[in-house]
Amino acid sequence: MRILFVCTGNTCRSPMAEAILSARNLPEIEARSAGIYAGVAPLSKNAQAVLEQQQISFAHTSKPLEVEDMQWAELILTMTSSHKVTLIQAYPEVATKLYTLKEFTEGSTEDISDPYGGPLALYEQTFQELKHLIDKLIDKIN
Repeated sequence: MRILFVCTGNTCRSPMAEAILSARNLPEIEARSAGIYAGVAPLSKNAQAVLEQQQISFAHTSKPLEVEDMQWAELILTMTSSHKVTLIQAYPEVATKLYTLKEFTEGSTEDISDPYGGPLALYEQTFQELKHLIDKLIDKIN
């Protein structure tokens, strides 16, 4: 299963989700991430700090979302409903494999808040939320 996580700038939420899933070392699952409005930037300092606290080794440079990423993915998971709407409008052909992460794992319409620019505690909270959702994702896929 090839899973693509998508957020805005690809410096916080989607790379943390990718790192959490990749750290599980599940041979049947491959993860990538990208940002709808990403430039080329390092992982945010607080996201890196949280991953290090959790002993997750992850090298990352933000990546703009490309058509090839969506073609590669069997499942595209966005962090917010607005990300999902943006992708459906621009790429209607991916609609059948496109969900928000909470929609796919919990049937929820809630978004995952963006910790960008916030304190370390906010990143820790986002990490815990993502970790919980990744656990549910793995259960659902298996």
